[in-house]
Amino acid sequence: MSKTKTIGKGIWIDKLAQELLEREKTLGRNLDLIKVESGLGASGIPHIGSLGDAVRAYGVKLALENFGYNSELIAYSDDLDGLRKIPEGFPESLEEHLAKPVSLIPDPFGCHDSYGMHMSTILLDGLDRVGVKYQFKRAVDTYKNGELKDQIHVILQNSSKIGAKISELVGQEKFQKYLPYFPVCSNCSRLYTAESTKYLSDEKKVLYNCHDAEIGSKIVKGCGHSGEADITKDLGKLAWKVEFAARWAAFDIRFEAYGKDIMDSVKVNDWVAEEILNCPPPHHVKYEMFLDKGGKKISKSLGNVITAQKWLEFGTPKSILLLLYKRITGARELGFEDIPSLMNEYNELEDIYFGKIKVDNQAKLTKSNGLFEYVNFLNPPKESSIHVNYRLLIELSKIFKEDRTQRVMKKLLDYGVIKETRPEIETLIALAGNYADEFDQQDKMEIELDELIKSGLKELILALDKEEEPEDLQNTIYQIAKSNDIQPKDFFKILYQIILGTSRGPKIGPFISDIGRKKVAKKIAEYL
Repeated sequence: MSKTKTIGKGIWIDKLAQELLEREKTLGRNLDLIKVESGLGASGIPHIGSLGDAVRAYGVKLALENFGYNSELIAYSDDLDGLRKIPEGFPESLEEHLAKPVSLIPDPFGCHDSYGMHMSTILLDGLDRVGVKYQFKRAVDTYKNGELKDQIHVILQNSSKIGAKISELVGQEKFQKYLPYFPVCSNCSRLYTAESTKYLSDEKKVLYNCHDAEIGSKIVKGCGHSGEADITKDLGKLAWKVEFAARWAAFDIRFEAYGKDIMDSVKVNDWVAEEILNCPPPHHVKYEMFLDKGGKKISKSLGNVITAQKWLEFGTPKSILLLLYKRITGARELGFEDIPSLMNEYNELEDIYFGKIKVDNQAKLTKSNGLFEYVNFLNPPKESSIHVNYRLLIELSKIFKEDRTQRVMKKLLDYGVIKETRPEIETLIALAGNYADEFDQQDKMEIELDELIKSGLKELILALDKEEEPEDLQNTIYQIAKSNDIQPKDFFKILYQIILGTSRGPKIGPFISDIGRKKVAKKIAEYL
């Protein structure tokens, strides 16, 4: 049986990059610089899903470079998008700015030149903090500089054909009546209320009327102004159903992923690129949305947003990258409670990479090592770092509120978990301390318990609940295991799984004493 050849580092990113290259070679296009793009929404608080779009595109850029091609990630902020609704927790004063481009709305927090730049900066800061390198482009500059003017002209010349195709493909009839271009009304500065009715091709101008429009679930009043806008110098923007295509053609984009929520727009844009702009659309991959733990889509307007900034209060940049590079397909429920397992999973990947954990299955080993390399942006460390179980740090942080760093560090030394104090361990203690202060509950691990184990655990609960602390708790646990015909190492493993969500940890007796016997007894009882 022939062995399957590993592509690149052996994970989905490499497969995607290879598909892209094969397609480009079939199309016969120049491969001197392969540009990949990620769109950044600027109308609401950027969440981990928004970050994921750019991080994954960056993974494809890295894979292309690993295959020997120059590549670049363009992070494009759609800051000419109109404000459709006020995000949760934002001032009601934004009501007067509904339907205006977010780059023309003042920053309600007063720290950036506009509301749109405030939102873009949050996402760019997230990308900077996880180490992604990108070329930043703003929609407001792109349109002002006329970078899409040729594409806009061709699209508006073919607007009736496009309107008919949009109706056929996705059932939307609006663009059979109006042009797929929104000027910014010169009278009230609103975008979606100004609907274009006619294109004067020779003058490159659109005629428009500003009237009431339904935006989100609200009717936004138009000002009644009728005007004309020059597509080469006046501010306006293409409708989403055609704008991606214009950007792909103008910037020569070869790869862009998309979420399932904009499938219809991508379908239309692919057709516009191919048939109207005579430019092959980029290679795509569709990804599912992140859901919150209640199964709702993580959304800027619902207020259930997990930002990179908040995540990084509790976890390392590597934990975010691991989350995003593990896979791309399938909807995933996501919450801050995933951080401890991701922190520990990264340590395990590193141990596998440096041979400290043996993996016999070659395919699994290749995939694990490939994932580790991508999480390190294909520049893995030369040697293994010092690992401390994150859940252990959380438990110790719950005990020690005062002088936390020094006291947790001392316990780690006492347990023999570390041999010396290190700045990186101080950083981990700070992260775990933040987590312990904000979230008290740990997800229950699924553990198979047979009747012997259950009997031993019940006996241990009685011993832990006594007023008097056993003279030697370590030995007490050992004897309970023996008297119930349980291998002590198996019993200890179960206890680590219950207390730490992992299979090993510090010496169990002193550790339980440090956490608090009654607290551990209560935790064990939840599994019986």
